[in-house]
Amino acid sequence: MTRRITANLPEQLLEEATKVTGKGITETLVAGLELVKRSRVHAKAMALRGKITLDIDLEESRERNRR
Repeated sequence: MTRRITANLPEQLLEEATKVTGKGITETLVAGLELVKRSRVHAKAMALRGKITLDIDLEESRERNRR
């Protein structure tokens, strides 16, 4: 599903962004929105850093049979 929008964007920023992506305006905006979304997921993951305790026996894990 897509949604048509009207937005006022800084012309120079839009030109620079499309040059970087090498794509059109719509594709560039979609890529930018994906980056915004990923940055939120990354921030959530970083907030968990050091809060998950794993009990793993590395020696046993290394000795397992691999097929």
